[in-house]
This record gives sequence, C-alpha cells and structure tokens, in this order.
Amino acid sequence: MTKIFAHRGAAGTHPENTMIAFYEAERVGADGIELDVQMTKDGALVVIHDETVDRTTDGTGWVKDLTYRDLQSLNAGYKFVEQYQTCRIPLLEEVLAWISGTSLLLNIELKNGLIAYERLEEKVIDMVKHYRLEPRVIFSSFNHNSMARCRQLAPTIETALLYMESLYQPWQYVRLLGASGLHPYYRTVSESFVREAHLHHVHVRPFTINSEEAMKTMFRYQVDAIFTDYPEKAKQIKKQPER
Repeated sequence: MTKIFAHRGAAGTHPENTMIAFYEAERVGADGIELDVQMTKDGALVVIHDETVDRTTDGTGWVKDLTYRDLQSLNAGYKFVEQYQTCRIPLLEEVLAWISGTSLLLNIELKNGLIAYERLEEKVIDMVKHYRLEPRVIFSSFNHNSMARCRQLAPTIETALLYMESLYQPWQYVRLLGASGLHPYYRTVSESFVREAHLHHVHVRPFTINSEEAMKTMFRYQVDAIFTDYPEKAKQIKKQPER
C-alpha cells in the first residue's frame, strides 16, 4: 500500500517546513512528513529547504552565516500572511519532540549537497536516537556520500538516495552504498522500474507528486510512497476506486 508523505509538511496550503504545515499533515491523515535540515552559524539544526532564507522568509542571507537567534526574528509564513501572522523556522529537535508523540513516519533530507556542514550527519543521528525514533526515520539526500556516512554511523536507520536523472540499474548502486530506498524524480519512474526495484527489495518513493493524474499513476504503479505538497488531496484520490 502506497504511503503518503507530506512534502515539507502540507506545503501546498501552509508555510513549508513549519510546525503549522506539519500539524496540518497529521490532521489530514498523512502517513509521514518530509523535511529538510541545515545548520546555523552557531551549530543549531534547523528545518529549512534552501541554503538561504530569501525565498521562504522575509529575510536575506545564508543559513550557515546566521545564528539561530537571527533566524528566530524571521517570518517563515509571510507568504501566507492573511492566514498566519508569523511562523518561525523550527529546530529539528522541536519537530522530533512533537512527532515522537504521534505515529507519523519521518523523512529527514540532509541538505548538504552545496554546503558541507561539519558533522551534520552525527548531530542529526544523535538527535534521532535521543528521541528513539530510529524505526520511523528515513534519511535521504542528493549527497550520496552523506548517505553512505549515515549508513556507517547508524546502520539501523534506513537511508535513501535522491536523484533527478534516470540511472542504469540503480538497485545495484543503492546496495553498493548500503541504502535501501530510491527517491527519484517522478517523471523518471515507470511501472517496470518499480517492479524491478521491488524484485531487488528496494523501496521506491518518487517526488514531488502534486497533480491528480500523477498521483493516480504512482498509486497504480504501487510505489512504496509518494512525496506530495497536498497530502489531503492525495488521501482522497487514494480512496477512489480504480477504473
């Protein structure tokens, strides 16, 4: 049964990567949430997608050059100002403390493809272990070296490889890195690809599935999960009988 992960929370209708978006994902019955982790100048693990704060907040600058206190002065919900006066950029720990009291799965994307945050893997792993969430967490990244490191440091936590282009026999590559999941751009996914991956005991979770047509296609392919900005819509479409 295909699981539904709320991409950056319910990012299609709420400020992405904020607690408000994560609360909404739980409310509508998503199976899990997906979020992105970066590190501030003073070493705080924060939940934000871009390496800069420019797109998602009312501030400017690189996350790596700002302290956690600097980030707290920014409004991460300013594009939704009519619904929400202000939204903070959450700490990863804040999300983990909340999610530990739910049944949600959690995909943590390490955003270290452009910025080599020092000891990011160790810090994230230690925090996940502190909240005893290892069985419910998946690590993913476009930085496959980072996923190999996570696997070495925490072999009991699932790792998955994010990628945009079609790969030749990626189930061979994923095993080489000790991972067990492929998170491809959805347009590279075919029914035969999913079938072959499953034969090699590799999970397939495409991103980012927002249109009704794409959702129906992925459900028909029986992918293991989808990442979507619209978890409520995905839940409704998943319930519809196949024609």
